[in-house]
Amino acid sequence: MSSATGSAAPVALPADPPGGRRAVAVWSIGVAVYFVAVIFRTSLGVAGLDAAARFHVGASALSTFSILQLLVYAGMQIPVGLLVDRLGTKKVLGLGAVLFTAGQLGFAFSPSYGTALASRALLGCGDAMTFISVLRLGTRWFPARRGPLVAQLAGLVGMAGNLVSTLVLARLLHGLGWTAAFAGSALAGVVVLALLLLFLKDHPEGFEPAAPAHQGAAYVRGQIAASWREPGTRLGLWVHFTTQFPAMVFLLLWGMPFLVQAQGLTRAAAGELLTLVVLSNMAFGLVYGQIVARRHAARLPLALGTVAATAVMWAATLGYPGGRAPVWLLVVLCVVLGACGPGSMIGFDFARPANPPERQGTASGITNMGGFIASMTTLFAIGVLLDATGDDYVVAFSAVFVLQALGVGQILRLRKRAARRERERLVASRVETVHVPA
Repeated sequence: MSSATGSAAPVALPADPPGGRRAVAVWSIGVAVYFVAVIFRTSLGVAGLDAAARFHVGASALSTFSILQLLVYAGMQIPVGLLVDRLGTKKVLGLGAVLFTAGQLGFAFSPSYGTALASRALLGCGDAMTFISVLRLGTRWFPARRGPLVAQLAGLVGMAGNLVSTLVLARLLHGLGWTAAFAGSALAGVVVLALLLLFLKDHPEGFEPAAPAHQGAAYVRGQIAASWREPGTRLGLWVHFTTQFPAMVFLLLWGMPFLVQAQGLTRAAAGELLTLVVLSNMAFGLVYGQIVARRHAARLPLALGTVAATAVMWAATLGYPGGRAPVWLLVVLCVVLGACGPGSMIGFDFARPANPPERQGTASGITNMGGFIASMTTLFAIGVLLDATGDDYVVAFSAVFVLQALGVGQILRLRKRAARRERERLVASRVETVHVPA
């Protein structure tokens, strides 16, 4: 992206909310809901082998758990974005907390594969309502110049939820058993729901958004179409698509089996490497957020650099002579995979300035679909290829490169159009803020 797209942070607008301690407190409640949703979402990542044994299923059927969950999640993104724009954060986030808590509780007591699938679908539906709501909450409580950092911090807290799943839930699972571990974790959903109902507010006083001028199907179609027409929204979707899925697939389901079955590590050692991915993600999140907030021209180089580094490390790991990579190489792979989550957040930094406030939820929903569609596709491809090749992880994980090539092609196709449109909006916003003395 050329420097003309904005080497400086976004200009402050007169209607910007002030931020401050109260904003941090309210936003923290929303982020806490997202934190618990991520714990529930990634809980299967540490229980994949246990789930296969409990429900007597193979690799393809096991991947269906995560595929269905992500299918529901991705399919809900645009409806959720529209709901957030229409109803506000509190109502949508509260409904999401109810649904993902019910899904986690149902998964704990599922007696069969079918009921477990239904529970994961319910969880995915509730999970889908959290992140878009939290992004919207950030734009309502913090000034626009803080947007990239606030979004990265939200993603960082989400990865902390992944860390809890990897460290705490894994130990509960092996110490207390399936039902007690999953049912006990569902209590966290009840706690954050109570905090949300008691203390969360959609926006500070005096910053109420304008009521939608129109309602009905035509208005909904118009919101979606207007968001999609913006090149920045589509570029954001493809950045999210291309950067997020390698780490998501690894953490959500296939990392543990790959490290144990293909690389010969113990489950404890594999768990430590999954933890390293999460810790690396949190560190990269802080760095990426600061860089993008200070220099928007760094967005595209950061995103493409993340994709390139991920591809190189997967190629080195899968192509290592003998089939089993040394531990140091697996460590480097996991560190690099940690950049995927922060890299995907850059997608929202393309979509956000491309859309006015009344379309932020819809545009964020479109963008957020990208990585989850890629993750769902890759989860399915890996499961099918493992069954077809007799657990050949080299062939199965090569699906990563196909999705990356597709995404990079779309990013390069859209980048100039998005840059030109963003320059036009920046000029227009500066003209609108000029005041002529009386």
